[in-house]
Amino acid sequence: MTAIYQLEEIRAALRGSDLLAAMERAFVNYSRGLAVLPPVGELLFSDPPGDVHIKYGYVTGDDYYVVKVASGFYNNPQLGLASSNGLMLLFSQRTGELAAVLLDRGHLTDVRTAAAGAVAARYLAPRSIECIGIVGCGIQAEQQLRFLPAAVDCRRVLAWGRDRDRLHAWRARLADTGFDIDFAADLDQLVDRCRLIVTTTPATEPLLKGVRQGTHVTAIGSDTPDKQELVPAILAAADLVAVDSRRQCQSRGEVFKALGAGAIALDAVVELGEIIDGHCNVFLGCALVRGLLREAVTCVTQRGFRRSAQTASAAPGDG
Repeated sequence: MTAIYQLEEIRAALRGSDLLAAMERAFVNYSRGLAVLPPVGELLFSDPPGDVHIKYGYVTGDDYYVVKVASGFYNNPQLGLASSNGLMLLFSQRTGELAAVLLDRGHLTDVRTAAAGAVAARYLAPRSIECIGIVGCGIQAEQQLRFLPAAVDCRRVLAWGRDRDRLHAWRARLADTGFDIDFAADLDQLVDRCRLIVTTTPATEPLLKGVRQGTHVTAIGSDTPDKQELVPAILAAADLVAVDSRRQCQSRGEVFKALGAGAIALDAVVELGEIIDGHCNVFLGCALVRGLLREAVTCVTQRGFRRSAQTASAAPGDG
């Protein structure tokens, strides 16, 4: 019988899980060629603005394959709704039978992405950070700060967003984290003070025009061909450009934009999984990391959720 898990059950199953360790394994599995990943399916909307991603894949030798639908509709907060939503379907690799429906409303995607950002900071951010810069004030801006304490010691944050009311609400939601959060007057102030910057917006025009030497940028928001948060010159000046997937970055994201502008060459780009696996010598300077693995990681983390849920829950949502 197919198990159906509601969001509350999924949250409970994730408590106590080491999601950063799961993300590290997923990055390594991907870079080792163990993940089977067809191209991303995509629906783009203009009125209201939004995008829907349909992603699917599996890791060789695992028990399941995953089909995921994840959406982002960016006017939703004005309606009192979350900007992200979605669900995941878990199928047996042996029989093709539907094993579980995860009605996560986009939560697994949100925490997966945040854990990926924290992994990027763990391996590539400067060891000494006095202030973390957060660009944006949505769900991902919140989740990034909830996961970063596992990777860095800094607890001072300077945040920038277009809507001050949303910024104040975002800070209130993070009152339990122990971060000292202040607001930047503008992006120039944030860039000047922060050596770890995380960008989390759906911008289609670059927000950051440059960064100071020694700054690490985790660029989270650019996940479609038209989105862009950084000018290509930032990537061109970086000591290291690391991505989740060299294949995927040729069709979307910051590297896609920089390649199109002739600012960088693909052979200069490394995968985060290669770094974790010890195949790249990394020195800390001005580094950019896109920080998202939107396909292979889904397979690994949802496989782990399924096993945790079977142990932690009597599956009251079965149906």
